[in-house]
Amino acid sequence: MHLVARRCFLALFILLAAAGRSFGEESSPPPGSTAFCLFELPSTSDKRVLINLGIVQYVEVLRDEVKIAYGGGNLGSGHDARVPFKSAEEANNLLSRLKQAASDCQRKTP
Repeated sequence: MHLVARRCFLALFILLAAAGRSFGEESSPPPGSTAFCLFELPSTSDKRVLINLGIVQYVEVLRDEVKIAYGGGNLGSGHDARVPFKSAEEANNLLSRLKQAASDCQRKTP
């Protein structure tokens, strides 16, 4: 009797695994997903810095800079990008560009 129960359990497990695999394929990020959405930060040096907007945790506007916290995980593994600015207009421009880039990445492409 235990052998029959084990076989039924094994068959059920195989069916659930197959269903889960097809479900996972259907729920993969669609084209245009924010899972990978690069945004180039303004730079004053030769180094280009691009961040993935899909892992940004928060954006903080301070008196003279915009701080973008991203990629955080356990034990302080996150990073901060700090973009200095001279006026509130520059900060608002950066925020508008961030919002637009995130919106563009979120849209689905046909």
